[in-house]
Amino acid sequence: MIPDKAFVLAAGKGSRLRPYTDQCPKPMVEIAGRTLVDRTLDHLAADGITDITVNLHYMGDMLEEHLKKRDDVSVRFSREEELLDTGGGIKKELEYFGSEPFLITSSDGLWSNGPGDSALQRLAEAWNPAQMDILILLQSTQSMKLTKGAGDYHLEPDGRAVRSYEREGAYMFTSIRINKPEIFNISPQGAFSYLELLDRAQRRGRLFGLVHDGDWHHISTPEDLDAVKVAFEEKKKLA
Repeated sequence: MIPDKAFVLAAGKGSRLRPYTDQCPKPMVEIAGRTLVDRTLDHLAADGITDITVNLHYMGDMLEEHLKKRDDVSVRFSREEELLDTGGGIKKELEYFGSEPFLITSSDGLWSNGPGDSALQRLAEAWNPAQMDILILLQSTQSMKLTKGAGDYHLEPDGRAVRSYEREGAYMFTSIRINKPEIFNISPQGAFSYLELLDRAQRRGRLFGLVHDGDWHHISTPEDLDAVKVAFEEKKKLA
């Protein structure tokens, strides 16, 4: 089953996307008339994930007011006075998730589902808690035509994910994942990177990957955003 709770990372400053992020937080940048964060929440809601926690920091008031307008999901807000990075922000709210695995994604991800089940359904179907601590959704770098992909991971034949420190792997991490809450038990208090948890799960042989069968776009720079905006506007005109 798909986890019924999700954590959406939305606290970052989006510095590399300036000047777009001078006036709004990165999750509120629009693609073809819809914000990145709304597109993310649309995916979650479509698969029945309506209990969502969003962390806030940069222009947090603006983002909170925007998300309060949604009536199809229940959004909790976790405000960070100081940035807690990609791991610490989640651990801050860990008690809320209890003992069940939960989904994590960034608020600026932009993806479309493949021809079969949704990406989140496929991830849930592949999730095996007896074998896995973390299951990450990966995108083939060869399939990334609009934005540049970084080779974060290799995949072993048995599905285990192995980080490429030279970033020469065949796959980029989409930031979408299912994890067990107990992986945070020995992590530090305060700010830390989720990458530490990924590496620890890999050392234990409990980090697995699933290749996404649709499109996923890595929006980091103004050039990335411009390329994706042009493509989506063209698609919108043809619809």
